[in-house]
Amino acid sequence: MKTLVLLRHAKSGWNDPVARDFDRPLNAKGRRAAQRIGEYLRSEHLPFDHIIASPAVRVVETLENMAEGIGTTLNPAWDKRLYLASAGALLDVVNESDDSYESVLIAGHNPGLEDLVLMLVPDSEGDEARDQVEEKFPTASIAQIQFPVDHWEDIRPGSGELALFMRPRDLDPALGPDQE
Repeated sequence: MKTLVLLRHAKSGWNDPVARDFDRPLNAKGRRAAQRIGEYLRSEHLPFDHIIASPAVRVVETLENMAEGIGTTLNPAWDKRLYLASAGALLDVVNESDDSYESVLIAGHNPGLEDLVLMLVPDSEGDEARDQVEEKFPTASIAQIQFPVDHWEDIRPGSGELALFMRPRDLDPALGPDQE
């Protein structure tokens, strides 16, 4: 069994004067949300063996704050292909993952991450978590998808089961929309 964890970067600051979108940092709410998600991962014992991440500043800072919540140092493999990647490009990265890893976390951006969940997890009646993802994959949210395969290259559209979808607002209502 292979487990894929998808993490969307936390809320970034649109008011920061940066020359490139790539350099946009997190805002205060984003830092709190990323740390809270890390605390959740630690408390629920949701491990991952490997991290592949976009090198965009907001992803780097998300992982730094998440690491504080987990209480450990994270050592992601930075992959420029993940910056604003499509679902298809993300699936290519998943399929290329080393089979020695049982659980891989990919940290990146929307709409690619949301589209990847919807691509990998079949639409079925009463799947509330998938319906929530289809509505919106908010910043700093995580989705955990499980696959009955031994090799990452065998993961195909429609072959996964969404085991978990957690939004920061599910952990702390103050981290939800329209809250500052």
